[in-house]
Amino acid sequence: MKNLLLFATLYLTCMACTANKPIPANTEAQQVLDLIYKVNDHWQAGHPEHKRAFWDHAVYHTGNMEAYFLTGKTEYLTYSEKWAERNEWKGAKSDDKATWRYDYGETDEYVLFGDYQICFQTYADLFTLRRDSNRITRAIEVMEYQMSTYRSDYWWWVDGLYMVMPVMTKMYKLTGNRLYSEKLYEYFSYADSLMYDSKANLYYRDANFIYPKYQTANGKKDFWARGDGWAMAALAKVLKDLPENDPHRNVYVERFQKMAKAIAACQQPDGYWTRSLIDPEYVPGPETSGTALFTYGLLWGINNQLLDYKSYAPVAKKAWNYLANTAVQPDGTLGYVQPIGAKAIPGQVLDANSTSNFGVGAFLLAACEQYRFLTGIQTNCD
Repeated sequence: MKNLLLFATLYLTCMACTANKPIPANTEAQQVLDLIYKVNDHWQAGHPEHKRAFWDHAVYHTGNMEAYFLTGKTEYLTYSEKWAERNEWKGAKSDDKATWRYDYGETDEYVLFGDYQICFQTYADLFTLRRDSNRITRAIEVMEYQMSTYRSDYWWWVDGLYMVMPVMTKMYKLTGNRLYSEKLYEYFSYADSLMYDSKANLYYRDANFIYPKYQTANGKKDFWARGDGWAMAALAKVLKDLPENDPHRNVYVERFQKMAKAIAACQQPDGYWTRSLIDPEYVPGPETSGTALFTYGLLWGINNQLLDYKSYAPVAKKAWNYLANTAVQPDGTLGYVQPIGAKAIPGQVLDANSTSNFGVGAFLLAACEQYRFLTGIQTNCD
């Protein structure tokens, strides 16, 4: 009994981040925990070699770190640490600021491109666990250089919201530099002016997909599920770390709540979301990465009293049932994930073997929030 009480105390003070796995309060919670282990262990066993710090790998690690904070499984921590070390705690590696770019590109001069900045989320998380300045030196260098420029158009595609918005709030929390908050709002405002549809309360993927210039085969607006999933998850992560007294917090809260309402209205009867949100017949069938990101956002909102339980718990429950019972395969593969892309593609077939690193990361985020939903435990180990 004494040891159990000690464990509970450590857990509630965030020492559980490096302690044993949490003790489930009920059978449902245990099942969620088992799925986290099943899916993540399967992924890591099949991918022992660490890759570059580009967005798809980095999204996985945002989910892996969340799984570590929840379970305390040291193998998860080690996996992300080795990935960070392999990439020298950097994204794109150029040191010549005169060549740094932020349009699309995958070579080392694309230091200011958000797909090479999302890795800083995991580096910041790892820094909170061991305060070695080497872990965030590059993140500070890159982000503070970016904030020193006059430009505000860094987030020109909706994915960029998830890639970088949480970086800004994590770095603000670590450094206390208010410029992170100010530039977060400035860059977010630009992205809004470019991609946000205030009537639908959803985001287009980028300026190339705005209606009526671009529309589905049925003549409808095309809101890409994973793209809006990135936005929803980004807002949840930002609100998690942003101070309650931040002057722009209410803007993010309002956007989060309006998006949640719009997203809930697009859910399909079996719990998933189709790749084109308001035109399910355009590209029918389930898609897991967008569904997982929505599930994460909705559950986080319920768990943190920003979304009404009665309105959204049934939506989240159906979504989780899809993830747990359809997307996760018997061997731990996460299926029905749309490959890397930018839109819903008619004729593109997804099946139980359609998987990806970023899909697993999104699933882990959702699963951790589902566990907290069932147990009432909230952790913030930053």
